[in-house]
Amino acid sequence: MSDQKRVFLVDAFALIFRGYYAFIKNPRINSKGLDTSAIMGFMNSLLDVIKRERPDHLAVCFDKGGSVDRVEMFEAYKANRDETPEAIKLAVPYIQEILKAMHIPIMVKEGFEADDVIGTLSKQAEKEGYKTYMVTPDKDFAQLVSENIFMYKPRFGGGYDIWGVPEVQEKFGVETPEQVIDFLGMMGDSADNIPGLPGVGEKTAKKFLAAYGSMENLFANTHELKGKMKEKVEGAKELGLLSKQLATIMLDVPVTFDAKDFELDQPDKEKVTELFNELEFRNLLTNFLRTFAVENAEKSNSVENPKKETPKTTTAKVTTSPEGQFDLFAAPGSGSVSEEAIASGFKTIKDTNHFYQHIDSPFARKLLLKKLMEQTSVCFDTETTGLKALEVELIGIAFSYEIGKGYYVSFPEDQKETKAILEEFRPFFTSEGIEKIGHNIKYDIKVLSNYEMPVKGKLFDTMIAHYLINPDMRHNMDILAETYLNYQPVSIVDLIGKKGKNQLSMRVVPIADQTEYAVEDADITFQLKQLFTSELESGNVTNLFNDIETPLVSVLTAMEIEGININIDFLKELSVALTEDIDRLEKNIYEQAGEEFNIASPKQLGIVLFEKMELVKKPKKTKTGQYKTGEDILSFLAKDHKIIRDIQEYRQYKKLQSTYVDALPNEVNPKTGRIHTEYMQAVAATGRLSSNNPNLQNIPIRTERGREVRKAFIPRDENYVLLAADYSQIELRIIAALSEEETMINAFKNGEDIHASTAARVFNVPLDEVSREQRSNAKTVNFGIIYGVSAFGLSNQTDLSRSEAKELIDTYYETYPKLKAYMSAQVDFAREHGYVETALKRRRYLKDINSRNAMVRSGAERNAVNAPIQGSAADIIKLAMINIYNRFEKENFKSKMLLQVHDELVFDAHKDEIEIIRPIIKYEMENAFKMSVPLDVEIDLGENWLEAH
Repeated sequence: MSDQKRVFLVDAFALIFRGYYAFIKNPRINSKGLDTSAIMGFMNSLLDVIKRERPDHLAVCFDKGGSVDRVEMFEAYKANRDETPEAIKLAVPYIQEILKAMHIPIMVKEGFEADDVIGTLSKQAEKEGYKTYMVTPDKDFAQLVSENIFMYKPRFGGGYDIWGVPEVQEKFGVETPEQVIDFLGMMGDSADNIPGLPGVGEKTAKKFLAAYGSMENLFANTHELKGKMKEKVEGAKELGLLSKQLATIMLDVPVTFDAKDFELDQPDKEKVTELFNELEFRNLLTNFLRTFAVENAEKSNSVENPKKETPKTTTAKVTTSPEGQFDLFAAPGSGSVSEEAIASGFKTIKDTNHFYQHIDSPFARKLLLKKLMEQTSVCFDTETTGLKALEVELIGIAFSYEIGKGYYVSFPEDQKETKAILEEFRPFFTSEGIEKIGHNIKYDIKVLSNYEMPVKGKLFDTMIAHYLINPDMRHNMDILAETYLNYQPVSIVDLIGKKGKNQLSMRVVPIADQTEYAVEDADITFQLKQLFTSELESGNVTNLFNDIETPLVSVLTAMEIEGININIDFLKELSVALTEDIDRLEKNIYEQAGEEFNIASPKQLGIVLFEKMELVKKPKKTKTGQYKTGEDILSFLAKDHKIIRDIQEYRQYKKLQSTYVDALPNEVNPKTGRIHTEYMQAVAATGRLSSNNPNLQNIPIRTERGREVRKAFIPRDENYVLLAADYSQIELRIIAALSEEETMINAFKNGEDIHASTAARVFNVPLDEVSREQRSNAKTVNFGIIYGVSAFGLSNQTDLSRSEAKELIDTYYETYPKLKAYMSAQVDFAREHGYVETALKRRRYLKDINSRNAMVRSGAERNAVNAPIQGSAADIIKLAMINIYNRFEKENFKSKMLLQVHDELVFDAHKDEIEIIRPIIKYEMENAFKMSVPLDVEIDLGENWLEAH
């Protein structure tokens, strides 16, 4: 082992960007709404380097103000770079604070890039006898590599590659690393906007270097080149030499390598802990503390041989942290940990102590049941033959009630035997005293309902808990395990393969693998529950979880199991009628266009509208150069062009036919003959429910054909009718109450038509003289104001000009000054706290509320106003649903709640119960939540949903 000291120089922004984009599909957003992805990604990488290498010396190098010299040489240098994401701008000060607390020097020099700082320091360290490792994914650094300077290059998917001189020679086809400058100069760089030589790519650059050795030598021998290449190269001499200059990393930045300052020292653990707690880096803090736990830890020399592609495996002892989380980063000890686990930073089932047992006999099941009945809280998770809960068969159930332990009960294919085995566990599932934990527990309850096994007692759904803790993040269990437990679960793909015809059934998976996979899920979910209980408390959403979201699980489960009847024959007739409409519109469009083309093709449509018909002088284009023909573009042109209106109608009918009319019959459950939509409780950040498989909340209501789809939804049988109960203008009532706008409150209290009342005030006319057009315009403003409607938007939705629309909005705010003040106050609150709240304390985090980007910021400001309104409406209808469901259950009604669509509830009402349930529904909906404005509910009956609505 060499005694030569090693210096690690970290390219800060390269790793910050890399970390940020690693989390781009699942950004890490904390309870304050701060996107911490870039900070977390960078810190993971930094700690990984420290753990792997235990470097003698370490510094982190930043850019500041870009390269003044290069911009002077070439004004367009880096000019085409996208603006730095807001999350990265906010991350840098935090990262620098953490580095200061870790006693890691920050090397930065205004007017120079980090490349130049690292280049200068590398050469200085080399002269003083040090080996230097440049931690960066940026290939440009290859030019600096020498006998004692290496690239320590993060590898995609984890781990690092080390480039010494041989690796650079092989990678770039050069004799010396210095020739990388010529290589980069010849090729150019689109990211940095370095022009390069025209027509010269990687292959040609390598060929030129092999023949001539340098850019200058190439230009001295252009007489050897032929044809167009000769012309191009000779004509680009200045450009080529400039490109080489731009690609050259400077080695004379006024910075100094100070061996003493660069020594890796013990950090200020108290300060780092404080910063990590503020950022809510629970697992990263554990990682950090373990990384620096042993002051005299032997320093690894895994990069002693630069040719070695991967550092040696570190061993670690698996322990349990005080939080009850398994910890990979204990002090070195016994037990080998896989290199993959270290590279990813996640623990796995392979390196975590656990006891997962298959229960495979009547006696073992009896013992398990006895243990289950002694618990106050148990997690259970079903394994099934598919995803449609009401159509699948049960394969197994995993139970866990202690961290790191769990049990798996498997079931045979014979469904009678399965039911008999499941029946043994009825005391557990029906016990009111045992809390049942699950992740998306609604699915598991529905599966058990196929076997007539109810689930009673208090519920805790970790998916819904996390939805309240961090609504903007994804909530699947694997992501939560990685984020909160630093643990990577076994992938279902590893067991049964990817989706498709070759995917296996869980039944054919060996029972030992089933056990490990299933119990791991239950164990992780049990651990998440322990964490999320305190997270709910700290986010002030425990009451929301206990009083609304958790009771709602039982309500939605019952609604989904019940399903709704559908008239398939009617849908077939409607499909025929829609086909005729589509054919008619197609002919009209072709006639107006003067040719036949594929209307569904944006490319062909754009050419017809904007090249042939020239509807717009300067049509907008996509990045690929294709004309934009989206709905936003067409709606702007619809007023003036019949062909556009016909295209919009054509699109509506095609979507209606494919999405609903032809698709709904395929969604009918073969066992029940009914449609069973699934309500998603953890999707919309506002708190609204969304429905899926099929989506019944987006059936168009404003078009005649769209309304007709609702005719297909019918009562259970001749003894029932459909009953629809709809909140009247609930969002306007909520904003009136929250803003304490007396004029609007009084209009509602007096039972006035709010749109006519608004029109009378805004247009300054008596109430009885308000015209239909005035009322319509007032209605558009009333509803649009919640969503921050602009004069441009209002003029598009009405017949008003832009100036008339602006005047109307200004007058509206003058008429309702408290409304305007409330909206401003909401934005101010969001700016200060990073979130807004509904009337029932649901939080909507707005990470972009202080963005420097005006468009991004204005979107967050609109959300600051409308999220509390939408969210309060969502919470109120959820309360109403819970109360109605409880009344129906208590009084054992035959009538059932079937659907929730925004502000409307739909019921299968038994004809003998209509007079009893009607006032119950109205009372519970109107009294779900008390405000200064009365809630109003309209109820109708019908032989189909359209009639009832």
